[in-house]
Amino acid sequence: MEFLSYLISGISLGSVYAIIALGYTMVYGIAKMLNFAHGDIIMIGGYISFCSMYYLNLPPIVATILAVIVCTVLGIVIERLAYAPLRSAPSLAVLITAIGVSFLLENGFQLIFGAGAKDMSSAMTAVTGGPSISFGGTTLSFPAMLTIIVSILSMAVLTFLVQKTKLGKAMRAVSEDMGAAQLMGISVNATVSFTFAVGSALAGIGAILYLCAYPQANPTMGSMLGLKAFVAAVLGGIGSIPGAMIGGFVI
Repeated sequence: MEFLSYLISGISLGSVYAIIALGYTMVYGIAKMLNFAHGDIIMIGGYISFCSMYYLNLPPIVATILAVIVCTVLGIVIERLAYAPLRSAPSLAVLITAIGVSFLLENGFQLIFGAGAKDMSSAMTAVTGGPSISFGGTTLSFPAMLTIIVSILSMAVLTFLVQKTKLGKAMRAVSEDMGAAQLMGISVNATVSFTFAVGSALAGIGAILYLCAYPQANPTMGSMLGLKAFVAAVLGGIGSIPGAMIGGFVI
């Protein structure tokens, strides 16, 4: 019984890692770069939801949508300003830039909000207080159900996007050979920016789901989350969407 309880908790947290790992694997699979600022976009999503609920008094669903939108836009801006000029640069230069962007975001938010954690337990009650399912002497909470369902849906939608749509075909072409894709009339910049937008939107969703389980936002929350999600992506075969999902569950 205790093992079942721990298993459910592990799968729930693993689902958060899986969603974040999907963002990593999308960017690497298409742009062939490791966006180490991905974890800090999660942190920003957490702070956006905090500010939306506490300062603007917005309901959780609106705060969630706003956090996802801000994370998406931020991902595009980071790609355009920091990574696009390094498209033909050595991979080490891109890696150093990614780490620099991560430090910039992390320390910037620490200067703005302070180093202390922002408690969001009262604001997240509307989300965490949903219906739960009891079976086998243990309980599957509403946040755990929501996290698992959203992670599986995210994987399914991404798989459909990449495999079955015209935009997905362009993404696969850019991943295979950027030069050839450009010669075929595919906009590499637009495709890579869209990939960053999708990855950052997943980071925003992951931030909200993580806060449902651990309702505290702090400037360093994205560091360990991003690192574990990166390990999950590598474990599942970075660049593979189902692999990222499996890696998250295994972690």
